[in-house]
Amino acid sequence: MAFVLNVSLSSTSKLHHNHPSKSSPSISTSSTPPLPLVLGLNPKQSLKASQKLTFSLAESLPSAAIVALLSASFFFVDPALAFRGGGPYGQEVTRGQDLSGKDFSGRTLIKQDFKTSILRQANFKGAKLLGASFFDSDLTGADLSDADLRSADFFLANVTKANLSNANLEGALATGNTSFKGSNITGADFTDVPLRDDQREYLCKVADGVNPTTGNATRETLLCN
Repeated sequence: MAFVLNVSLSSTSKLHHNHPSKSSPSISTSSTPPLPLVLGLNPKQSLKASQKLTFSLAESLPSAAIVALLSASFFFVDPALAFRGGGPYGQEVTRGQDLSGKDFSGRTLIKQDFKTSILRQANFKGAKLLGASFFDSDLTGADLSDADLRSADFFLANVTKANLSNANLEGALATGNTSFKGSNITGADFTDVPLRDDQREYLCKVADGVNPTTGNATRETLLCN
């Protein structure tokens, strides 16, 4: 590795020998501007090496800038690509988004995160939503018919006027202020779904049909009297 020193080059520099006992040899300076001197090289070679180093640094700047921009781009990823979940729609963000009217029908969205999203009139017909989270989301008027909603999280969700016909909700979470008011639950399976007493009472009034997948009667899964 070469070490660079800034020293003054002067053809007029001379050693003082008049008083050798009083002072050590010194290098006199002139008005010549300092140039970098590479150890092991004469002044002319040192100058060329310095210029080469300068040009090399200048040429490397654009590349460094490009690398910096590319690196920075990873920290400013399009929000629509930030979330990675399961299924073909899993590359896109579905949490905290307005996805009203979106078509998710027939898709595999296992453990997909829809927390706090607006999903009014969204189409989930026949979708595989095993373990998906709809925590505090708005599913007003959404089509969840024939969907696999086992172990899905509907805590605090608004599921009013939704179509849950023939949906399988076994083990889903539906406590808190979750509301199914006005929803079609014909053939839906609510096995092991914890519900508030008022919600259970309401759903039992409109419950009917048998789930085609599990063979369980909707009223029986709701533990209706």
